[in-house]
Amino acid sequence: MDLHLVTYFVAVVDHGGITKAARALYISQPSLSQAIRTLERRLGTTLFDRTGRRLTLTEDGRALEVAARRILADVERAKQKVAAVRDLEAGRVEIVTYATFSIHPVIEFVQRFRSRYPKLTVRVSDAEGPAGVHAALRRGEAEIGITDLSVEHAGMITVPVLEQEMVLALHPDLASDVPDPVTRAQVRDFPLVLDLGSRASAARTGELLGEQNVVVDCANQAALWQFVERGTAGTVVPRRVAEKQIPGAVVRSLDPPFLRPVGLVMRPGDPSPAAAAFVATTTASTWEG
Repeated sequence: MDLHLVTYFVAVVDHGGITKAARALYISQPSLSQAIRTLERRLGTTLFDRTGRRLTLTEDGRALEVAARRILADVERAKQKVAAVRDLEAGRVEIVTYATFSIHPVIEFVQRFRSRYPKLTVRVSDAEGPAGVHAALRRGEAEIGITDLSVEHAGMITVPVLEQEMVLALHPDLASDVPDPVTRAQVRDFPLVLDLGSRASAARTGELLGEQNVVVDCANQAALWQFVERGTAGTVVPRRVAEKQIPGAVVRSLDPPFLRPVGLVMRPGDPSPAAAAFVATTTASTWEG
């Protein structure tokens, strides 16, 4: 059943006849009469009793009226929801990332977005490294991934956002003889706790820093920081994380510097209004790496 036929039917009921309904709908009376006959033919029944001067509903017509008004109300509610999403008055953006970025920069990205669009919600799901981010995006479980852009992202749109300066964070007892900056060769002499769960990230870390001195492989960021706080080992983390999340840690810059590019990845195609707003908000800001 065409929606416009439902609309015409309800208009005839509300106005008590074809003439007034046609005037209200801004269509010709013959066109409206033909539309009502088409509706009756498709339903195989008579909807109006035409014996009097005023059209009255038949029993089948009264049954259709209940359903028709429900249909039109549902359509109107759907239109309002679509408009709210389009106008960023409602909706949700789905983000996927992994443990490495769960604190920085995800929290700051989301905070900035929510301050700009307080009526939108954000869902952040966890994946296993860049490959897990790609898988979630391909399956449609998220629209935006936050990940390491030094890793290949074939078939995806990439949006650079910031570079994280990676530093060595140590317990004071382990830092007394460590210069600032510290060379990568010197870092290889320290016991480290790192997350080697992502093959791509582990390969890059291993290429730059070496893996033979990794004494704890830990994917849980909070536990990793605890190992540093208790003097078990040092770690290589973004400067922002070292300074904000590991109280009492001594921070040493790396020589040469170790910069990790971070950004957004998305499937090709038009994003939802909420996702487009998240990208715009994130890329319009300057972030401390």
